[in-house]
Amino acid sequence: MLHNERPYLCNFLGTIYENSSRQALINILKQDGNAKLCWVSAREQWQPQETNESLKNYQDALLQSDLTLCPVGVNTECYRIYEACSYGSVPVVEDIMTAGSCGNTSVNHNAPLQLLKSMDAPFIFIKNWNELPAILEKEKTLMLQEKIQRRKMLLHWYQHFKTELKMRFTNILENSFLMNNKG
Repeated sequence: MLHNERPYLCNFLGTIYENSSRQALINILKQDGNAKLCWVSAREQWQPQETNESLKNYQDALLQSDLTLCPVGVNTECYRIYEACSYGSVPVVEDIMTAGSCGNTSVNHNAPLQLLKSMDAPFIFIKNWNELPAILEKEKTLMLQEKIQRRKMLLHWYQHFKTELKMRFTNILENSFLMNNKG
């Protein structure tokens, strides 16, 4: 659906943890009536294994949505961000630090999500889900051609991102292991 109108403004399929920003996200979607424009499927308990049906629903949601809402969970960064990229659905990423040691903002002001920011990820970063209604209102005004261009740019960026990470990883392995064995 690269060149077609997508039926949903956004999507979120996931577990809602009590007193979390995910709960705040769902409440905001309900308040503004945007839940009707978005593919939302929430559950109360995390499921370690997806069924074929739930996987298909998730993939369809990504494919049929212009934006993918990426609230933090246990960690700031999650697979949802990258899966959205692969379907051309722009990630709306909650840019806050979760508990733990995934990044240290006192050392690096780009934490969390340092790598994505350093590689100019074409995402929408937000600090609070209260920003979402304005984002969705703007989304409603975009012409199909603008959305197509944005999808192409996202897919191109994601391909470059994967290639760059593969190169970096390969260089680290070669420099760490193969160079030490020469001579």
